[in-house]
Amino acid sequence: MTTSTAPATPAQTTVRYQRGDFLFATARRALLARGALGAVTDADPRRLARSAAAELERSGVPLAVGVLPFDTGPGASSPGHLVLPRTVHRAQSAAETPPAPPAADLPAPAATRRLPSADGHRENVRAAVAALRDRDLRKAVLARALELEFDAPIPVEGIVRNLARGNPRHFTYAAELPGGRTLVGATPELLLSRTGDSVFTNPHAGSMPRSADPETDRANGEALLASAKDREEHDLVIDYVVESLRPFCRKLDVPAGPELVSTPAIWHLRTSITGELADRSVTALDLAAAMHPTPAVCGTPTVAARDLVQELEPFDRGYYAGAVGWVDAAGDGEWAVAIRCAEVAEKSMRLYAGGGIVPASDPDTEYRETIAKFRTLLGAMGLDDSAS
Repeated sequence: MTTSTAPATPAQTTVRYQRGDFLFATARRALLARGALGAVTDADPRRLARSAAAELERSGVPLAVGVLPFDTGPGASSPGHLVLPRTVHRAQSAAETPPAPPAADLPAPAATRRLPSADGHRENVRAAVAALRDRDLRKAVLARALELEFDAPIPVEGIVRNLARGNPRHFTYAAELPGGRTLVGATPELLLSRTGDSVFTNPHAGSMPRSADPETDRANGEALLASAKDREEHDLVIDYVVESLRPFCRKLDVPAGPELVSTPAIWHLRTSITGELADRSVTALDLAAAMHPTPAVCGTPTVAARDLVQELEPFDRGYYAGAVGWVDAAGDGEWAVAIRCAEVAEKSMRLYAGGGIVPASDPDTEYRETIAKFRTLLGAMGLDDSAS
């Protein structure tokens, strides 16, 4: 395998992406992996982590890249999948806002289908709120999907370029999936990173749509920060993340409260947590396997929330709300939450957007939140809210 830190910028590296590659990039850094010297696949993420570590040691390949599915429970239909690439290119930029590549023109879909309908999603929210009470759940995350059909092959490279251009502070990613589909997206949320004995995670939970009107936009952000409903949702995620990391860390630093952050489409509550590993044999993928799925994408308690999600959603999530990233032979790595994404086939793609449901959730508000979250992918496709 060849590895290079190329003189190209992250933006230039993103433009080099071709369908079949693995890309994990921000405006400040990028990793582009190409080809395959081997692969590791397993439905159990903990076994996958052990197998990946053994394969990296055996092969001498310095890192593995890939995805975890949303459902990692018994009988899961989509396995975790890691590739040992033939070549890896890395790029870094010191600039906060390096030059973006030109936008790519993309075709309009020939047909669009909503899963479920708008009314169907509102009814699912009502059913979830009732189930929280009846099944002793604290939170469940419900998603809906958009299926887009095209008359010609979908230019994935153009979607990736536009995602990176429009979301420079996100992790833009692309990964090949078993069965020939491609997962593409731009997520604001890092599940975790590990560098040596240092661990970092910045869970997002609680959100509010952005507005083109500055005054309304500012009010939305302030309302989110003051929202008891969203703070409850956020605290559930932080408690889960801390308890998941505690067995692995001799020290954890957890801020007293969340901060308000924004993407081009959404306001979020975020808490940045740092830790120090007690055992450096624990890899970034081990930690991802222990944490995933968090209440930010599933709910709590995890198994009961996952069961409710699968009961109400009229589709298999596949790799939506899973994780995407890399781990190297030393155990370092980065894994991001696979949201704001789509699974792309040759002439069709399925986009996903969801939101956390707690007892105070309102069906209309939750539906509007999914519209705002679809904007990341729809904007990259040159489409507006009417498509969602």
